[in-house]
Amino acid sequence: MTKLTIKQEKFCLAYMETGNASEAYRRAYNASGMKEATINVKASELLKNGKVAVRVRDLASAHAQRHEITIDSLTEMLKADRELARTEKKSADAIAAVMAIAKLHGMVVEKKNVDVNADHKHHHSAEPLSESAHWLARMLGGASDSEAPESLLH
Repeated sequence: MTKLTIKQEKFCLAYMETGNASEAYRRAYNASGMKEATINVKASELLKNGKVAVRVRDLASAHAQRHEITIDSLTEMLKADRELARTEKKSADAIAAVMAIAKLHGMVVEKKNVDVNADHKHHHSAEPLSESAHWLARMLGGASDSEAPESLLH
């Protein structure tokens, strides 16, 4: 195993917990006097660091193995959800399941425009999950009343 600094290891663990590199950076490093844009850049750079990237990949792999999560198992769950939605004539849910499968297999990538000059106020809790992430969690958890978010339909 490659040696990381204590702060790099804290960053990796916080990143696995929150899924948010900027929040992980805040938790691992002293970022109290930094601008939000600086934190975002430093967090992004840290994720690109070879040793850190390997550690994050290893942690994610261990997590997936522990919970027996594979691309195939997620794909099968989404296919079942798609068929259920089609049977119940819920086209938005069926389309969303298809889009989730496409994203899972790297065929669709969400793009975001980020204003690095914006004044982002920060709170010290984890960033909230996106609407898409909440929807996917509901779909995988079996909720039937979920509507697909707009971001998955376009």
